[in-house]
Amino acid sequence: MPKRYGQACPVAKSLEVLGDRWTLLVVRDLLQGTRRFQDLQAGLPGIAPNILSDRLKLMETHRLVARTFYSEHPPRAQYTLTERGQGLGVVVGALADWGSRHVYKRVRLVHADCGKEVRLGYHCADCGTRVRGTSVELRRAGGRGRAAPKAATKSVS
Repeated sequence: MPKRYGQACPVAKSLEVLGDRWTLLVVRDLLQGTRRFQDLQAGLPGIAPNILSDRLKLMETHRLVARTFYSEHPPRAQYTLTERGQGLGVVVGALADWGSRHVYKRVRLVHADCGKEVRLGYHCADCGTRVRGTSVELRRAGGRGRAAPKAATKSVS
C-alpha cells in the first residue's frame, strides 16, 4: 500500500507514487530497455516475486510502464517505460550523482564521449540559462500566489 503524506507538495506527491522500496530500482533497470519479469527479478537480488509484481502493477496504474504479453500459455509479460516513465531518468540520474558523491564513492557519472565527470543542474526552460539552486523556488502553477517557504526550496537544489 503506497504511503500517503497528506501534503500539497510535489516532492510528497511524487513519493506517494515512487517512494516504495524497489520502485526506483525497477525504473533504473527499465531505463536500459524493455525487460521481462524474470529479467527484472534476476537484476534485483532480494526482491520477492509478489513485491516485484505489486510494484509493476502500481507503475502501470500510474502510466509509468506499459505491459505487453509475449506468451499466452502460460501468460508472460514484458515491461517498457512509457514516456512518462522515461522522464524519471533525470531523477535516477540525480540520485546516482548524489550517491556517487556522498554515499557510494567508487563510481562517477561521466560523459561517455570524453570520460569526464558530469554534473546535474537547473536550466531555465525559457532562456536556457544555468540557474543556481538557491535561485529556484516552488510556486503554484501559473506563477501566482505565494512562493513555497525557503526551507522547502533548499531541498530541491
